Amino acid sequence: MNQHRDLDKIITKVQSYHPEAKVGLITDAYTFSERMHQGQKRHSGEPYFIHPVGVAEIITDMKLDVPSVVTSLLHDTVEDTLTTLDQIEQHFGHEVAGLVDGVTKISKIHFTTREERQAENFRKMIFAMARDIRVILVKLADRTHNMRTLSYLSEDKQREISSETLEIYAPLAHRLGIYWMKSELEDNALRYIYPKVHSELKRNIIKKKSERKQYITKVMGLLKKILTEAGITAQVSGRPKHFYSIYQKMQSQNLVFSQIYDLVGFRIVVQSVRECYQTLGIVHSHWRPVPGRFKDYIALPKANMYQSLHTTVIGPYGERIEVQIRTREMHRVAEEGIAAHWTYKDGQGQEEAQRFAWLRQMVELQQHVQDPQEFLHTIKEDLFTEEVYAFTPQGDLNSFPRGASVIDFAYRIHSEVGNHCTGARVNGRQVPLRYQLQNSDVVEIVTTKNQSPSKDWLKIVKTPKAKARIRHWLKEEQRERSVALGQELLERELARTHSSLAAVRKQRRIGPTLEVLGFSDEETLFAALGYGQVTVGQVLGHLLPQSTAVPDQTTHTIELEKIRQKPSAQDSSGVKVGGIGNVLIRFGRCCNPLPGERIVGVITRGKGVTVHTIACQRLLESDPQRHIAVSWDPTAEYARLVKIEVLSEDRPGLLTSMSKAISTVGLNISSADVRTLSDKRALNVFEVLIPSADDLQRVMRNLERVRGVVKVSRVAP
Repeated sequence: MNQHRDLDKIITKVQSYHPEAKVGLITDAYTFSERMHQGQKRHSGEPYFIHPVGVAEIITDMKLDVPSVVTSLLHDTVEDTLTTLDQIEQHFGHEVAGLVDGVTKISKIHFTTREERQAENFRKMIFAMARDIRVILVKLADRTHNMRTLSYLSEDKQREISSETLEIYAPLAHRLGIYWMKSELEDNALRYIYPKVHSELKRNIIKKKSERKQYITKVMGLLKKILTEAGITAQVSGRPKHFYSIYQKMQSQNLVFSQIYDLVGFRIVVQSVRECYQTLGIVHSHWRPVPGRFKDYIALPKANMYQSLHTTVIGPYGERIEVQIRTREMHRVAEEGIAAHWTYKDGQGQEEAQRFAWLRQMVELQQHVQDPQEFLHTIKEDLFTEEVYAFTPQGDLNSFPRGASVIDFAYRIHSEVGNHCTGARVNGRQVPLRYQLQNSDVVEIVTTKNQSPSKDWLKIVKTPKAKARIRHWLKEEQRERSVALGQELLERELARTHSSLAAVRKQRRIGPTLEVLGFSDEETLFAALGYGQVTVGQVLGHLLPQSTAVPDQTTHTIELEKIRQKPSAQDSSGVKVGGIGNVLIRFGRCCNPLPGERIVGVITRGKGVTVHTIACQRLLESDPQRHIAVSWDPTAEYARLVKIEVLSEDRPGLLTSMSKAISTVGLNISSADVRTLSDKRALNVFEVLIPSADDLQRVMRNLERVRGVVKVSRVAP
């Protein structure tokens, strides 16, 4: 690596879009980072310093300011070297130190699980991002460079990083409007998560590369000709769709590659908004539009400020083609996203972050959602959604994820409006709570004082705020019932000993009991009694010394002792609860956990412990106070029936190939259900006895490699 050449390249690019930039700070950061990373190597064996340099080059491609470039060069120094934030601030100032801190992962806190660490790191990033949008831009550049150099890691690490990229970073790039980065992240992630799918797509696309190139050239010529004849000056370009968007379409519509027709997209850039609509009319007058495929993002811009007209038409030779029409400024925003609005004077660029309503909603969400798993799950879910737009009767525009209901609309107005929502009038017509919002709906919420959220609402709502507020209400309601039940249980047992709660309060026995059992106040103690986390006997053991209750056992242990079962039954579960054996165990049918998957138990009074996977929706909806640590017994040999659904082409010999893909892992098929569908496809459902999550992954990977298989998924029992 030619150090001087790399530094000169970075400085030249910065000066090309920001001539007044103080590039001396970039030189200092380059030298400092190179010295701090001296001797460190990447997995490829190359010097580690090529990574911060690569990130800095991406930042200059995005045309960001000097502090952003400096941060990109320094972004790993605090995390991976002996450098401290104080040193960064001393050498490079408060602004850069704040940015470096924002992109630095949490390292000094012990986390129980990888997911918990991921959740808290993401929560920290959201906070920093809300203060300064440049934090996430540097993180995205960091992830983009890492994805470009992922081939040197192990397969498991490749899949783990790629999954996180698809779940978090690519959707964030989309929300920020940086479409080139979103596409690159998605395509690289697809390469490592589904290598066979990626290689087949690549092979199929290359196979028709020359004829597609000729087709693109022909259509571009036709578009230029008809626009010139209409007196419109335009730039016309065409390109094949990127791999991941083709893969998504195949998955969402259950198609094979040969059934994908609109593989090519065309972009027309004109001078004015008026010309955008003129161009649309010209395109539609020459080629028949496909019904339902027109979208006007000029009148209703996306949340990330993206604007364009989108239409799909039946072009030459009967091929479907997608056409995007926009102005030069719209094109700049579409290409650069938030960076297109960045300014370099008086820190005005930070004001642009306030234009992102979804970012404000994320910050608001974390104030209501304390559980890190629930927070991360909700954010991932929210980042993926497409938007619809609805109006208040006063004309205020709000964006919602597709599928959102009037309950989501109510919570957007105010939490109290959501809590008491009984229905709505949409476009003047009364609709039920389950009504899904459509573009341009005018919504008026109807409320009553007696209405309150129910658990069923969680199946209807889509927005993070609505889900968080409903869960909060339900947990508070459950807590109130548990407090009342716990107090009643304690009062009843005290009465049997000819005492009362008032008497033990007067004797000042409550305080020491709370301290010994680890509760902050009486209400928390009553709630624990109501939940079944602690027994009345244990509490009496401290309140009344003459009681026969055993006071020295842990809160959960006492309750678990009541739900023990015979040792032979424990052998069949393969799960240990809080280090205790022979506990009544049930597996959640919602997630059907497999050995090797991260799990959590939920105590149900009198019914034992229900085991869920850590990402299960039911677990997220349960009260964290009832959670208990559980683990797989490494000495147990246990297999569970798992349903695997395979969508495939309908052709002879394919069922045999799929059966072989399962048997080569050493597993047996308990049952198979094969149904033919339309368009020469088949749906195959296999029930397989699988001993671990690793075995399930191997089976699914084997099935994905079978030629003719479109989609493989695990389904609930």
